[in-house]
Amino acid sequence: MGEVMVVTSGKGGVGKTTTVANLGFGLARLNKRVVLIDTDSGLRNLDVVLGMEEQVAYHLTDVLSYTCRLRQALIQDRRQPELYLIPAAPYRKDVLEYVERLRELTEELRKQFDYVILDCPAGIGKGFEAATQVADRAILVTVPEVSAIRDADRVISLLGERYKENLQLLINRVHIDLVRRGFMLSPEDVQEVLDIPLLGVVPEDEAVHVALTKGEPLLCTHTHSGVCYGKICKRLLGETIPISISYANAGWFYRIAQILAR
Repeated sequence: MGEVMVVTSGKGGVGKTTTVANLGFGLARLNKRVVLIDTDSGLRNLDVVLGMEEQVAYHLTDVLSYTCRLRQALIQDRRQPELYLIPAAPYRKDVLEYVERLRELTEELRKQFDYVILDCPAGIGKGFEAATQVADRAILVTVPEVSAIRDADRVISLLGERYKENLQLLINRVHIDLVRRGFMLSPEDVQEVLDIPLLGVVPEDEAVHVALTKGEPLLCTHTHSGVCYGKICKRLLGETIPISISYANAGWFYRIAQILAR
């Protein structure tokens, strides 16, 4: 039986969908059978990030409403044959209307795949509620910014009891120079504030923008961020790989703690 994971964030624009695409691609490259589900109806992006938008014929809502069969909606990645995608609907329709059907779908998929990864809508609305109800594990993506960390803290308060030991943190877009100069929170500070296990740290990298334009996962490139995502995938499989963080502590911990306490 496979594992169902949900990748979520409090704030939009932190790289959640990019993370889903690279985790899926990386796990498939490690010979795991993976299906990605985009649950963000109306703001469909996962197919674009993966460069699969021209292959879309059916979408998640079609499957949940029995408009099509599951195999009709599954899109196979041409680069990684073990990676599949079910895209979100291009129009706004809350997945929460089909939450029990979504649960049935994920249970069906976990019999066929090693990993079922849900790309959760940003924020804490109905789409968030639906996607986080059906997963075994949650990965929270944030960036070292005050507003993003405050939103992430709110997500943790909602998910902490449900996931307990199965909630992990991924810190994205860490700008090394800004951390060293004291203008950005260090990963240590972020983890200390949010107080959940750290899965990985991904640096700010202009290669991300190039990859998004090409519809190409970072793991297809020889970049620092691509290497970091590769290590994160191995940690998900249980390998012990240290998270090397050599940035000087920015010393903003108490300021952030005060903001979160308001």
